[in-house]
Amino acid sequence: MFRGHFAGLLAAAACSLCLMQPAAAEERTEFKMAIGIYAGFMPWYYADEFGLIDKWADKYGIKIDLVEIPDYIEGVNQYTAGQFDGVLIASMDALTIPAAGGVDSTVLVMGDYSNGNDGIVVKGAGKTLADLKGMTVHLVQFSVSHYMLARALDSVGLTEADLKTVNISDAEFQSAFLSSDVQAITAWKPPLSDIQATKDVSTVFDSTRIPYEIQDVALVHTEVLKDNPAFGKALVGAWYEALSIMAAKDDKAAEALAYMAKESGTDVPGFQTQLDTTYLFMTPKEAVDFYRSPELETAVSLVTRFSFDHGLLGEGAQSPDAVGIELPGGKILGDPENVKLRYDDSITALAADGKL
Repeated sequence: MFRGHFAGLLAAAACSLCLMQPAAAEERTEFKMAIGIYAGFMPWYYADEFGLIDKWADKYGIKIDLVEIPDYIEGVNQYTAGQFDGVLIASMDALTIPAAGGVDSTVLVMGDYSNGNDGIVVKGAGKTLADLKGMTVHLVQFSVSHYMLARALDSVGLTEADLKTVNISDAEFQSAFLSSDVQAITAWKPPLSDIQATKDVSTVFDSTRIPYEIQDVALVHTEVLKDNPAFGKALVGAWYEALSIMAAKDDKAAEALAYMAKESGTDVPGFQTQLDTTYLFMTPKEAVDFYRSPELETAVSLVTRFSFDHGLLGEGAQSPDAVGIELPGGKILGDPENVKLRYDDSITALAADGKL
C-alpha cells in the first residue's frame, strides 16, 4: 500500500507553481478530486465505487469525479497547479506545498490521524530511543515520519544533530532494513509491520506517542468551496455515509471492508491491521470536536515549527509565522495577511446536526 506523505519534493511543487492557473473561482457543476491509496483514504474509493459520491452529488445537482493519481506527490502538485479542485493529503503537506506556495486551501474533511502507522525500529533487542545517538537512521526525508523522528528525539533530549539521516524511498523500506548497513529506520505500514516482525529488533517509538499530529485530510481550493458550497456538502455527506456503513459491523460493512482491502492490494486481515493503527474520525460530531479542540492548535503549531526548521515554508520564510493558518472560530496562527490554510468545520457541523 502506497503512502507517499512526502514534502521533500517541494521544489517540484514550486516549479509547477510557475505555470499555475488557480482553480476556477466561480459557480460550477463539475469538480475533480485527486486521490491515492492509503488506509485512511480507502472509504473514498468505496464511496465512489458504490455510488455514494454520485448519490450526494446528484442531490446538489453537481458531478464529482474522483481521479486516482498513483504518485501521491504528483497528485498534490497537480492540485497545487489548479488541475484538481481537491486532493487527499497529509495536513503537513497541505501546509508545505500548496499553502507555502501561495495557494489558499481549506481542510474540508478531517479524516484520520496516524495511531501507530509510523514507527522507528532499531536493530537489536532491548534498544531505546537514547540508543539512536550516533546512529544512522534511514527515512523518507521531510515526510511525516521524519517529523515523528524529530518529535521522538525531542522527548529524550536529543536532536537530529545527534545522529545522521539518510534519505530513501518508501519502496526501499524493507530491503534497506534487511541490509547490513542499516542500523535504524523510520517507516510506515505496511512495510513497517514486516520490519517489526524481523528477529531481534526494537520499536523504540511510534505515532501512538504523538496522537493527533500526523493527520490525513480532504483539502479543497478555498475559492472553489466559497463559490460552490454544494461541492463541499456532497463530499462531506458521502464521506460520513461511507463511514457509517463501515461502523455498522454487518454484511454490508464486511462487503465494504473486503472491497477496500482488495483495492489497496491486500487481504482483509492485512487491511484491518492498517485500520487498527489509523484513527478515523468516524462521526461528524467527533470530527467537529477535534476541529475545535486545543489538540488541533497544538498539532498545527508543532508541524509548522518543524516545517520552518527544515526549510519547507519557502526561501522567503523568516519565521514559522510566514504562512497564516485559520482555525475554526476565526483564530489565526501566523501571518493574518497571508492566510493560506484554513481548518473549516462548518459543513462537518451541518452533517453533525443532520442538516446536509
